[in-house]
Amino acid sequence: MLQDRYEKDKFFERIFNLAAEMDPILFQIDRLLEDEALYQLIRSDLAKRYPKTESTGRKSTPVEVLLRMLVVRRLYNWSFEQTEKRVKDSLVLRWFCRLYFESVPDDTTLMRWAGQVQAETLAHFNRRLTGLATQLKVTRGRKLRTDGTVVETNIHLPSDSRLLADSVRVLGRTLSRARKLLVEKGELGPEVFRNRIRSARKTARQAQRRMGRNQDLGQQAYAKLVKITHQTVAQVKKVLTVLKLAVRQKLGRFRP
Repeated sequence: MLQDRYEKDKFFERIFNLAAEMDPILFQIDRLLEDEALYQLIRSDLAKRYPKTESTGRKSTPVEVLLRMLVVRRLYNWSFEQTEKRVKDSLVLRWFCRLYFESVPDDTTLMRWAGQVQAETLAHFNRRLTGLATQLKVTRGRKLRTDGTVVETNIHLPSDSRLLADSVRVLGRTLSRARKLLVEKGELGPEVFRNRIRSARKTARQAQRRMGRNQDLGQQAYAKLVKITHQTVAQVKKVLTVLKLAVRQKLGRFRP
């Protein structure tokens, strides 16, 4: 069952009086998040997690807590795990997130709920937030800061041979899909749909290995890879011609 908020704890009223001095940024953000329209934007998405999220099941982490913990995470650029630990250890953050002395939701719980918030909702949320901040003179709203975070991932170096092999792979996959559509027509022979992905990958590896040892052998392997790519492109052109003709014929049936 979706829960809105925890009951206020009188002890944390003292924290409220100190928050403006201890963390003025959080204090100002707290004023903005009191807006009911902002709250309802997020609540509407969280309520759609399951068909009866609002009426059945055990009580969830309150929407108010989830919203404020996600704000804290973005504000300090923490991971979900760091957010859980920092909020758990800080009275000020417990006050800001309206957690008081309740249990802090773990990082996986926070992650699952965060996934419920849609991109359109965030866009509306940001527009509303900017308007409120301008009205309260927190900001003039003249500049926009965007997050350009780059996430590290394992990718291969974009060498010429690798790029050619990737091109053959994508085109070969397209040929396989086209074959399923054109198999009944029988206008094209099996050679046109020949899959050259394995040979392209093998030749690309050979070209890379041999370039460092023997320049001539490396160039020969690379020339073979270029030939394979040209052959694949020629196959795609033939198939594309037949596909266009088939589309025209189908469209002609629906013309008055």
